[in-house]
Amino acid sequence: VGDDRQLPPTDFFSAVNQDDDDDSESMTADMESILSLFSAQGAPSRMLRWHYRSRHESLITVSNQEFYENRLVVFPSPNSRSEGVGLQYHWLDTQYASGVNREEARYVARAVMEHAREHPDMTLGVAAFSVRQRDAVQDELEILRRQNDEHESFFNAHPDEPFFVKNLENVQGDERDVIFISMGYGRQADGRVIQNFGPLNKDGGERRLNVLISRAKLRCDVFTNLHADDIRLTPSSRHGVRAFKTFLSFAESGEIVDIPTVSGREAGSPFQQEVADRLRSRGYEVHDEVSSSGFFVDIGIVDPDQPGRYILGIECDGAAYHSSRSARERDRLRELVLSGLGWRLHRIWSTDWFNDPERELSRAIHAIEEAMTSRRNGVAKAKDEGTAIISNLVKPVIQRAEVEQDGKALEIPSYRLVEPLVKTGDYGLGDAPIVYLTDAIVEVVETESPVHEDEIIRRITIGSGTRRAGQKIKKNIQNAIAHVVKQGNIHRRGDFLWSKDMQNTTVRDRGGLKSQHRKIEYIAPEEIAEAINLVVGHSHGIEFDDLASQTVKLLGFKSASAQMKKTVDSVASGMIADGRLKSDEIHLTIR
Repeated sequence: VGDDRQLPPTDFFSAVNQDDDDDSESMTADMESILSLFSAQGAPSRMLRWHYRSRHESLITVSNQEFYENRLVVFPSPNSRSEGVGLQYHWLDTQYASGVNREEARYVARAVMEHAREHPDMTLGVAAFSVRQRDAVQDELEILRRQNDEHESFFNAHPDEPFFVKNLENVQGDERDVIFISMGYGRQADGRVIQNFGPLNKDGGERRLNVLISRAKLRCDVFTNLHADDIRLTPSSRHGVRAFKTFLSFAESGEIVDIPTVSGREAGSPFQQEVADRLRSRGYEVHDEVSSSGFFVDIGIVDPDQPGRYILGIECDGAAYHSSRSARERDRLRELVLSGLGWRLHRIWSTDWFNDPERELSRAIHAIEEAMTSRRNGVAKAKDEGTAIISNLVKPVIQRAEVEQDGKALEIPSYRLVEPLVKTGDYGLGDAPIVYLTDAIVEVVETESPVHEDEIIRRITIGSGTRRAGQKIKKNIQNAIAHVVKQGNIHRRGDFLWSKDMQNTTVRDRGGLKSQHRKIEYIAPEEIAEAINLVVGHSHGIEFDDLASQTVKLLGFKSASAQMKKTVDSVASGMIADGRLKSDEIHLTIR
């Protein structure tokens, strides 16, 4: 029994058991454990898929994707991360110097003391990425404990799971209600981020990271002065560093997003190589063949402010591209998907480049500078606005993604989510007369139509200031929905409510919504069918096996789960049955 995605047993005693007089070669010398020995012999294996430790899915999401192929059974939590459970990200304006981040250590020590005061019933452990950072946290904590011994009982409590401060190498086997992670490594005083993250840069670093980020049962707080975009990936980057960047990105955003990487492939054509060389001569950092979610961007322009991200992607099209209409149409869908993943793209046509390379180079430089200006303005605006919450407004979540088709712009609008103001007077939401709820229901449906009944219940619950909808509240809102339907102000199709004047729907991008709103079961079959129409139409035919992944990306999802594939395939089968699609067993086309 064991987990080969985490650390093997220590080899400390191996030297003790060696026989100096025995020169015979050991047949098991390369085996790190009994588990690996049995695996090498071809013994049958069974993966235990039920994950028991994490009581919030965000605590195991990255490990599940990076190390277990999303095979772990993880139970969703009824609580959001904003309610103080799950993975929490704390960005600190601190400096890393001489192998340690002392300000960060001071901040973590204060957080430990606050935990001892506010949550003495919850067990706690602190894990640092290095021995020096561990020692710094211990030193700062010792100072605080000497200054105030009021909460000293916490540090002597929980004999089965006592408080600890350890480095990354020594936390396997530990679990606590709450884990604080002190990165230590990070941005220096001059703004540089040295791409050295200790054990993560070595072989097996990913296993150490997997151990570290899976120790918490209720909450894991990450303290760092790093953003995910500060980490630069190269073809030689270890799995541990790549997984670390994914972990930081998820901790900060709450979503698993695509992490582009340099593939190491050579430029696809001499034309592409010439474009890249000319841009390098102008001082831009350029990467060839950047891999992103299964696609390759010909040229990636590195953001000078955050060298771990790309400010612009440049597509170079050669003679082979012009020779095939179907390849051209498939590339338009590909561009739409890349835009949905956050890429800003600029295209250079080979014929235009050969006719006037200076003009095309100037256009490319203008696109790069415009992207940089837009990025910097966006960062400045975000800092100015802080974390202000604008409620009671119907607002777009993300900008529209646009792609040209035969000279015309195809727009995928962002999903608009309404936050109605629900006043119930002196009544609780479960007892309020339904007349108090009808206007808000109509407001939600008019804006979000078609919208799932569960989402309406969620909007009304939050809009009334209620934390959670119990059975009594759900029943009252459902009665109010039925009343509005009976009046004819909205109409129902299965679990979805439609505005009274709406017959057909359009595809909406849900990429900017929070995870609780981004579920395939909350999307009406009619909208999925329209997304399928766009995918099949733009590709001028698509293989059935590729349909689900491309369709859900159009709807704002990063990838297709088994449930998503099942849902999309079911809708597509219905479209084949009623004649909207034509299938030859492998390909789908518009009839």
